[in-house]
This record gives sequence, structure tokens and C-alpha cells, in this order.
Amino acid sequence: MNEENLNEPIGYETIEKFDTEKLEELESHYKAILELLGEDVNREGLQKTPLRVAKSIQYLTQGYHQDPMEILLSARFKEDYRQMVIVKDIEIYSLCEHHLIPIIGKAHVGYIPNGYITGLSKIARVVEAYSRRLQVQERLTTQIKNAIQEALHPLGVAVVIEARHLCMSMRGVQKQNSVTTTSDFIGAFERETTRAEVFQLISANLH
Repeated sequence: MNEENLNEPIGYETIEKFDTEKLEELESHYKAILELLGEDVNREGLQKTPLRVAKSIQYLTQGYHQDPMEILLSARFKEDYRQMVIVKDIEIYSLCEHHLIPIIGKAHVGYIPNGYITGLSKIARVVEAYSRRLQVQERLTTQIKNAIQEALHPLGVAVVIEARHLCMSMRGVQKQNSVTTTSDFIGAFERETTRAEVFQLISANLH
């Protein structure tokens, strides 16, 4: 391989794109915040911190620029399958809208098709699109359910989220081991037997 090719990407390369105008404005604000905290923004360790944080907050809130319906409909297929489909243990990284402190957990999503299915990765991408916003867990749970219901019109949708809120462990009440569970159901999952089955499958260790 000659030297000209050494800097060329091989196989696969991830490219990050940021809104340059917003990035510069955010950087300016974060610099001002550091100064208000009493820090020297010109010291070596902080010189690039405002830019890093500006990039981080754009990444962590990228869900505002993603359309969950478009995600689901991009891989909607006709299929005569009317049994339960569950994608569980989908990692969630979100920000509490009250304190901008992380919410870390996992989502379990189930639906019963009614003529249409979607790609399994699209379920995870919908979770990602809504979680990469300023959130409360209750709303996040319902938004995921509503998107799947509207896009696929299934016989039922079930969403369960378990998460740790660092605003409860790092500050305030400081309860380190608390976990919040939320759920939302529609259609067939409103029946007690079907709901019990989905909880059993979520809890089962099948791998």
C-alpha cells in the first residue's frame, strides 16, 4: 500500500455531522457557564471543553431531528403473522428534562402484528429517536407505544421501561439503587392473560 492510501478510510467509517451555527452558539454559552462557575476557561484542561460539551448535547438530543414514523414505515412489510413479537433489553440513554441529568435503562417492546411487521432494528431505532431528547420516562413510554400503533396498526402494543434516574442518585434524595418502571399497553395487551404472557417473556432468560 502506498503512502497516498494510508489516510483513506478502509471498509467502514463513521462520520459525525453537527449544525455548525448552533455548535458555535452552544460553545459560547457553555464557555459563559464555566466562567459563571468561577472557572478559568483558558486553562489547558478547559480550553476545548465548551466545544466538546456543545457537540455532546447535540449528539444526546439528536432525536429531535429523527422521525419515528418514517423509521417504522421505511421497513414495513406485509406478513401473515399474528403472534407476539418482542424486542427486549433495548438500552436507553436519555436526559431528564428537569435537570438535564442522565436516565439510563432498558426498554422492552412487544406487538402483535395485524397484517404488517417492521424490521426488528426499527423498533430499537424508534426507542433511540424518542430517548435522545429531553424526556420524562412516562412520556417516553407512551410515545414509543403510540408510534408503533400508528405506523403498523397492530392488534396490540406493549412497552415496558426500567430505568435509573441519576437526578435521584447524584443529587436531591440521593437514592443510589432506585429503579423506575413504567408501562403502557393498548389493544390485545389490555387483556390480563396477554399482559401476563408479555411480562413472563420479558422476565425469561432465554439466551
